[in-house]
Amino acid sequence: MTLMGCSRRSLLIGAGAAVLATPALAQRAWEPTRPVQFIVPAGTGGGADQMARVIQGIVSKHKLMRQPMVVVNKAGGAGAEGFLEAKGARGNPHMIVITLSNLFTTPLATGVPFSWGDLTPVAMLALDEFVLWVNAESPWKTAQEFIAAAKQERLKLGGTGSKQEDQIIGVAMAKATGANLTYVPFRGGGEVAVQLVGRHIDASVNNPIEAVTHWRSGALRPLCVFDGQRLAGTEKITETASWSDIPTAKESGMDVEYLMLRGIFMPAGVQPAQLAFYEDLLGKVRETQEWRELMQQGAFNTTSLTGEAFRAWLTREEARHRGLMQEAGFVA
Repeated sequence: MTLMGCSRRSLLIGAGAAVLATPALAQRAWEPTRPVQFIVPAGTGGGADQMARVIQGIVSKHKLMRQPMVVVNKAGGAGAEGFLEAKGARGNPHMIVITLSNLFTTPLATGVPFSWGDLTPVAMLALDEFVLWVNAESPWKTAQEFIAAAKQERLKLGGTGSKQEDQIIGVAMAKATGANLTYVPFRGGGEVAVQLVGRHIDASVNNPIEAVTHWRSGALRPLCVFDGQRLAGTEKITETASWSDIPTAKESGMDVEYLMLRGIFMPAGVQPAQLAFYEDLLGKVRETQEWRELMQQGAFNTTSLTGEAFRAWLTREEARHRGLMQEAGFVA
């Protein structure tokens, strides 16, 4: 019962009951008492880094938290450095970590002693898409043309990390089409896009937000999206094209689908009220115009989950990634 719902008689409860109620009120009112470290287990400029810094900016601009939020990139070991730091911070409510699907792939590929169960799930903020990109000066206007060329000669496909999401998609493309692809790993999606603009690689499977600036400038061209349906955005990104104009991989003759997690976790062992604070904070972030603009610019799937629904999704995805990694020969 809240104070607003109390009768006058209930305000005359004995001191003992009042003492029992006080911790509960204090628990519900928890908030950070020092700066919050926001771990990004990936390099700068990539999708996870960009999303973390947008969240940081929203929290600061709208004064959603009294303490500052400090973004720290820990990309070592395909994100293992960041995950292990969060695992070792058990009970620390002043740390959060943004996760992508390397939450599943890194432990499987490296054998590092970590799983998502070593953290406290807070919220799925969105699911991220993957697009097959080529340099705008390349001769390939469609995914079919790119695949046909890759059957004639070996082409270089760039992506973030080794034995991670990007390479899984590359292996799936090769198996589905017979394309000859050499995977070239980089530290982050921003670097991948720059390498493709410079024509040091032939194609990439970057997230939309990692390449949209170069698409808008006319430097890159999207060929297909690895989703079961076209992207929702209908506003023009270039003078002639919107996200929804990009065909799916299946439309392009490739039966390949992959969506990536964008979620927030805390260390294990935190208190329910501390978890509730961040669930509420992220809910407020998602209501802002800045967040809606990010979702639109990056063509995100805006699915959001918390609590048991999020945990159930994580359990299913961990099993699915184990199958994908085994099929690709990536399990350590």
